[in-house]
Amino acid sequence: MDLSQSFNQITGACDSSEKSAMLQPGLKPPLFQDNFAGYPYAFPGQTMVTMQPAVFVPATPQANPIPLDDPLPEYTWYSMFTLLCCCLHLGTAALVYSLYTQSANYSGRQDLAKKSSKMARNLNHVSVVVGIIFIVLFVVLEFEQIKITDP
Repeated sequence: MDLSQSFNQITGACDSSEKSAMLQPGLKPPLFQDNFAGYPYAFPGQTMVTMQPAVFVPATPQANPIPLDDPLPEYTWYSMFTLLCCCLHLGTAALVYSLYTQSANYSGRQDLAKKSSKMARNLNHVSVVVGIIFIVLFVVLEFEQIKITDP
């Protein structure tokens, strides 16, 4: 058995003369392409389209924000109740919107406070309804289970 022939190596796949030519310190590697745009997959004659990235400029905060004279309701406690007692996911979203309302009330942004307050209230109402449905469904199923197991 010839040990120079290995099962893992394809015959003729690796030529030692190619390896020695690559290790010469004076030779530079060949250029991949003549395109200087930096895109290696451009075809000859293809026009290169470059786009600037989008820049998002946030609204500049006021130096001294003026709180609203008549702040909108925040529903923070209602959101905490629905978070803990009714529906965790909807309660969490309602709490986030109630905190948005609090921030908008403080910064004087009436439109954002109105929208966030309405969304927090709606999410809280839906969370209470979903929580009541789940509680009633759980009680009914438990009584049905008790009826089946007790003769």
